[in-house]
Amino acid sequence: MSSQKVLVVEDHRDTRELLKYNLSAAGFDVAAAEDGQLGLNLAQAFKPDIILLDLMMPGTDGLEVCRQLKGDPGLARIPVIILTAKGEEVDKIVGLELGADDYVVKPFSPRELVLRIKAILRRHGAPEPNAPKFWEREGLKIDFEAHQISIDDEETSLTATEFKLLTVLISGAGKVQTRDNLLDTVWDTHFEGYSRTVDTHVRRLRQKLGPYASWIETIRGVGYRFKA
Repeated sequence: MSSQKVLVVEDHRDTRELLKYNLSAAGFDVAAAEDGQLGLNLAQAFKPDIILLDLMMPGTDGLEVCRQLKGDPGLARIPVIILTAKGEEVDKIVGLELGADDYVVKPFSPRELVLRIKAILRRHGAPEPNAPKFWEREGLKIDFEAHQISIDDEETSLTATEFKLLTVLISGAGKVQTRDNLLDTVWDTHFEGYSRTVDTHVRRLRQKLGPYASWIETIRGVGYRFKA
Protein backbone atom coordinates (compact mmCIF):
# COMPACT_ATOMS: atom_id res chain seq x y z
CA MET A 1 0.00 0.00 0.00
CA SER A 2 1.47 3.37 -0.98
CA SER A 3 2.17 6.00 1.66
CA GLN A 4 -0.30 8.80 2.17
CA LYS A 5 1.00 12.12 0.91
CA VAL A 6 1.35 15.31 2.94
CA LEU A 7 2.15 18.71 1.47
CA VAL A 8 3.77 21.18 3.88
CA VAL A 9 3.50 24.87 2.94
CA GLU A 10 5.65 26.76 5.44
CA ASP A 11 8.10 29.64 4.89
CA HIS A 12 10.11 29.15 8.09
CA ARG A 13 12.95 26.78 7.21
CA ASP A 14 13.43 25.20 10.66
CA THR A 15 9.71 24.53 11.07
CA ARG A 16 9.51 23.14 7.54
CA GLU A 17 12.42 20.75 8.17
CA LEU A 18 10.96 19.69 11.55
CA LEU A 19 7.67 18.85 9.87
CA LYS A 20 9.33 16.97 7.03
CA TYR A 21 11.42 14.90 9.45
CA ASN A 22 8.57 13.95 11.79
CA LEU A 23 6.05 13.26 9.06
CA SER A 24 8.52 11.10 7.13
CA ALA A 25 9.32 9.21 10.34
CA ALA A 26 5.57 8.60 10.76
CA GLY A 27 5.46 6.94 7.33
CA PHE A 28 4.10 9.78 5.18
CA ASP A 29 5.36 10.76 1.74
CA VAL A 30 6.20 14.45 2.24
CA ALA A 31 6.63 17.35 -0.16
CA ALA A 32 7.34 20.89 1.05
CA ALA A 33 6.98 24.40 -0.31
CA GLU A 34 8.51 27.57 1.10
CA ASP A 35 5.85 29.97 -0.15
CA GLY A 36 2.19 30.08 -1.07
CA GLN A 37 2.50 30.13 -4.83
CA LEU A 38 4.89 27.18 -4.86
CA GLY A 39 2.47 25.42 -2.53
CA LEU A 40 -0.37 25.89 -5.00
CA ASN A 41 1.81 24.60 -7.83
CA LEU A 42 2.87 21.56 -5.79
CA ALA A 43 -0.73 20.83 -4.82
CA GLN A 44 -1.54 20.46 -8.52
CA ALA A 45 1.51 18.28 -9.26
CA PHE A 46 1.87 16.24 -6.04
CA LYS A 47 -1.84 15.58 -5.42
CA PRO A 48 -1.47 15.31 -1.63
CA ASP A 49 -3.91 13.53 0.65
CA ILE A 50 -3.69 16.43 3.11
CA ILE A 51 -2.08 19.89 3.28
CA LEU A 52 -0.40 21.62 6.24
CA LEU A 53 -0.65 25.33 5.58
CA ASP A 54 1.11 28.16 7.41
CA LEU A 55 -0.92 31.36 7.57
CA MET A 56 1.79 34.01 7.89
CA MET A 57 3.79 33.89 4.68
CA PRO A 58 5.07 36.71 2.46
CA GLY A 59 3.45 37.18 -0.92
CA THR A 60 0.57 34.74 -1.25
CA ASP A 61 -0.36 34.12 2.39
CA GLY A 62 -2.04 31.04 3.82
CA LEU A 63 -5.55 32.45 3.74
CA GLU A 64 -5.26 33.22 0.03
CA VAL A 65 -3.78 29.77 -0.62
CA CYS A 66 -6.71 28.18 1.25
CA ARG A 67 -9.19 30.31 -0.73
CA GLN A 68 -7.66 29.20 -4.04
CA LEU A 69 -7.48 25.55 -3.00
CA LYS A 70 -11.14 25.46 -2.01
CA GLY A 71 -12.11 27.27 -5.19
CA ASP A 72 -10.43 24.69 -7.43
CA PRO A 73 -12.71 21.68 -8.14
CA GLY A 74 -9.66 19.43 -8.52
CA LEU A 75 -8.21 20.39 -5.12
CA ALA A 76 -11.22 21.42 -3.05
CA ARG A 77 -11.69 18.03 -1.36
CA ILE A 78 -8.11 17.86 -0.05
CA PRO A 79 -8.21 18.38 3.76
CA VAL A 80 -6.29 21.39 5.05
CA ILE A 81 -4.81 21.95 8.50
CA ILE A 82 -3.74 25.52 9.10
CA LEU A 83 -0.69 26.30 11.23
CA THR A 84 -1.11 29.45 13.28
CA ALA A 85 0.49 31.44 16.09
CA LYS A 86 -1.48 31.62 19.32
CA GLY A 87 -2.48 35.28 18.91
CA GLU A 88 -4.12 34.89 15.50
CA GLU A 89 -7.63 33.84 16.59
CA VAL A 90 -9.30 35.92 13.90
CA ASP A 91 -7.18 34.24 11.23
CA LYS A 92 -8.02 30.80 12.67
CA ILE A 93 -11.72 31.51 12.32
CA VAL A 94 -11.27 32.98 8.83
CA GLY A 95 -9.27 29.89 7.83
CA LEU A 96 -12.08 27.62 9.04
CA GLU A 97 -14.63 29.80 7.24
CA LEU A 98 -12.65 29.31 4.03
CA GLY A 99 -12.91 25.54 4.41
CA ALA A 100 -9.88 24.43 6.45
CA ASP A 101 -10.58 21.26 8.43
CA ASP A 102 -8.55 22.01 11.53
CA TYR A 103 -5.88 24.27 12.94
CA VAL A 104 -2.78 23.67 15.03
CA VAL A 105 -1.28 26.35 17.23
CA LYS A 106 2.46 27.01 17.19
CA PRO A 107 4.54 25.87 18.96
CA PHE A 108 3.03 22.42 18.49
CA SER A 109 3.82 18.86 19.45
CA PRO A 110 4.86 16.84 16.36
CA ARG A 111 3.21 13.76 17.88
CA GLU A 112 -0.06 15.67 18.40
CA LEU A 113 0.10 16.94 14.82
CA VAL A 114 0.58 13.42 13.45
CA LEU A 115 -2.48 12.28 15.45
CA ARG A 116 -4.52 15.18 14.03
CA ILE A 117 -3.46 14.29 10.49
CA LYS A 118 -4.35 10.62 10.93
CA ALA A 119 -7.71 11.52 12.47
CA ILE A 120 -8.63 13.77 9.54
CA LEU A 121 -7.49 11.21 6.98
CA ARG A 122 -9.61 8.55 8.71
CA ARG A 123 -12.76 10.61 8.61
CA HIS A 124 -12.01 11.73 5.05
CA GLY A 125 -11.66 8.19 3.77
CA ALA A 126 -14.23 6.10 5.60
CA PRO A 127 -17.87 6.45 6.62
CA GLU A 128 -18.94 6.32 10.26
CA PRO A 129 -19.47 2.68 11.38
CA ASN A 130 -23.08 3.35 12.48
CA ALA A 131 -23.99 5.61 9.59
CA PRO A 132 -26.41 4.41 6.92
CA LYS A 133 -24.92 3.83 3.48
CA PHE A 134 -27.37 6.20 1.89
CA TRP A 135 -29.71 8.84 3.30
CA GLU A 136 -32.38 10.87 1.53
CA ARG A 137 -35.01 13.38 2.57
CA GLU A 138 -36.81 15.58 0.05
CA GLY A 139 -34.08 17.05 -2.18
CA LEU A 140 -31.15 16.26 0.12
CA LYS A 141 -29.31 13.04 -0.75
CA ILE A 142 -26.18 11.71 0.97
CA ASP A 143 -24.02 8.77 -0.08
CA PHE A 144 -21.97 8.09 3.05
CA GLU A 145 -19.66 5.50 1.47
CA ALA A 146 -18.79 7.73 -1.50
CA HIS A 147 -18.66 10.90 0.65
CA GLN A 148 -21.02 12.63 -1.77
CA ILE A 149 -23.94 14.96 -1.13
CA SER A 150 -26.41 16.40 -3.59
CA ILE A 151 -28.92 19.17 -3.07
CA ASP A 152 -31.85 19.24 -5.45
CA ASP A 153 -29.85 16.98 -7.82
CA GLU A 154 -26.75 19.21 -7.76
CA GLU A 155 -23.60 17.76 -6.18
CA THR A 156 -22.17 19.86 -3.35
CA SER A 157 -18.61 19.69 -2.06
CA LEU A 158 -18.03 19.32 1.69
CA THR A 159 -14.72 19.23 3.51
CA ALA A 160 -13.88 16.06 5.45
CA THR A 161 -14.80 17.77 8.72
CA GLU A 162 -18.07 19.17 7.37
CA PHE A 163 -19.05 15.71 6.12
CA LYS A 164 -18.19 14.10 9.47
CA LEU A 165 -20.18 16.80 11.29
CA LEU A 166 -23.22 16.22 9.08
CA THR A 167 -22.91 12.46 9.55
CA VAL A 168 -22.83 12.79 13.34
CA LEU A 169 -25.82 15.16 13.37
CA ILE A 170 -27.91 12.94 11.07
CA SER A 171 -26.97 9.76 12.96
CA GLY A 172 -28.34 11.38 16.11
CA ALA A 173 -31.30 13.10 14.46
CA GLY A 174 -33.71 14.49 17.02
CA LYS A 175 -31.11 14.45 19.79
CA VAL A 176 -29.30 17.54 21.04
CA GLN A 177 -25.53 17.43 20.47
CA THR A 178 -23.54 19.68 22.78
CA ARG A 179 -20.59 21.61 21.39
CA ASP A 180 -18.22 19.65 23.64
CA ASN A 181 -19.64 16.36 22.39
CA LEU A 182 -19.28 17.48 18.78
CA LEU A 183 -15.67 18.52 19.40
CA ASP A 184 -14.89 15.10 20.91
CA THR A 185 -16.76 13.14 18.25
CA VAL A 186 -15.99 15.06 15.08
CA TRP A 187 -12.42 16.12 15.80
CA ASP A 188 -11.41 12.73 17.29
CA THR A 189 -8.54 14.05 19.44
CA HIS A 190 -8.11 16.58 22.23
CA PHE A 191 -8.75 19.84 20.41
CA GLU A 192 -7.21 23.06 21.66
CA GLY A 193 -10.06 25.07 20.29
CA TYR A 194 -13.22 26.85 21.29
CA SER A 195 -16.94 26.39 20.84
CA ARG A 196 -16.63 28.94 18.04
CA THR A 197 -14.86 26.27 16.02
CA VAL A 198 -18.02 24.14 16.06
CA ASP A 199 -20.17 27.19 15.33
CA THR A 200 -17.98 28.12 12.35
CA HIS A 201 -18.29 24.66 10.81
CA VAL A 202 -22.04 24.54 11.42
CA ARG A 203 -22.41 27.94 9.75
CA ARG A 204 -20.47 26.75 6.69
CA LEU A 205 -22.47 23.53 6.60
CA ARG A 206 -25.74 25.44 6.68
CA GLN A 207 -24.57 27.66 3.84
CA LYS A 208 -23.87 24.58 1.74
CA LEU A 209 -27.18 22.92 2.63
CA GLY A 210 -29.02 25.91 1.14
CA PRO A 211 -32.80 25.41 1.38
CA TYR A 212 -32.27 22.65 3.96
CA ALA A 213 -30.11 24.73 6.31
CA SER A 214 -32.94 25.04 8.85
CA TRP A 215 -32.80 21.27 9.43
CA ILE A 216 -29.80 21.97 11.67
CA GLU A 217 -31.37 23.65 14.68
CA THR A 218 -29.51 25.77 17.23
CA ILE A 219 -30.27 24.91 20.84
CA ARG A 220 -29.22 28.08 22.61
CA GLY A 221 -26.55 27.67 25.24
CA VAL A 222 -26.20 23.96 24.47
CA GLY A 223 -25.43 22.99 20.89
CA TYR A 224 -27.22 21.69 17.81
CA ARG A 225 -29.85 19.20 16.70
CA PHE A 226 -30.73 17.76 13.31
CA LYS A 227 -34.50 17.67 12.79
CA ALA A 228 -35.86 14.16 13.06
